[in-house]
Amino acid sequence: MATQETGEVTGTKDKDYNIIWFVEQCLSNVLRLENYIKDAEREGDNELADFFRRAQGASRKGAEEGKGLLRARLSS
Repeated sequence: MATQETGEVTGTKDKDYNIIWFVEQCLSNVLRLENYIKDAEREGDNELADFFRRAQGASRKGAEEGKGLLRARLSS
């Protein structure tokens, strides 16, 4: 018996699920980082706010790339 689910139970292959999970985590980071940006701005720490904005942008980019990859794989 396999120790990992390979799509037989969920109907979703591991590799597809992994992309879905990655996109969800990236979008979750975008939301969480918005709070961190506001916290830094409230404290007047523009350097930290800018750092979190860059991280937020990277998470958005990751989510968009993941969504595109998933879309392409599911439509084929």
